[in-house]
Amino acid sequence: MKKRTAVLTRATVLAVLALSSTLAFAERVACVTTEWKLIGSNHKICVESFADRQVPGVTCHFSQAKTGGVSGSFGLAQDPSQFSLSCRQTGPITLPAKLPKEAVVFSEDTSIMFKETRVIRMWDAANNTLVYLAISRKLIDGAPANSISTVPVMPWGER
Repeated sequence: MKKRTAVLTRATVLAVLALSSTLAFAERVACVTTEWKLIGSNHKICVESFADRQVPGVTCHFSQAKTGGVSGSFGLAQDPSQFSLSCRQTGPITLPAKLPKEAVVFSEDTSIMFKETRVIRMWDAANNTLVYLAISRKLIDGAPANSISTVPVMPWGER
């Protein structure tokens, strides 16, 4: 039984490492206070950026509401499903030989329990365009919050 548990634990660790190696890490650009709180951190909107690790030449920026107060200060608050996404070509785009039709490129927990923001890259081959879709993994009124941005694959620099 112990041997089986150890094998499952190793497999789980390897799966998490494989997934995290393909996901981008966001870098905080800045935050703006939207509501001052007497106790705890303020409510704010933060802007973060990340480069698509599998498609060099694409950078995405997203803004997301962050809950303040005492619960927000301790990381226990559930952030609202309010965000915006914008992706642009920031250099020559190099598409991998086998670009999947759909892949999660970014994921961030937005509550202590079962809520996250994901950015999924899709390939629209007919229009030679990368499509980035941000979604909340929590249903709000029957539909998840979402935002979309597209990046047409075009020449960069000298032609």
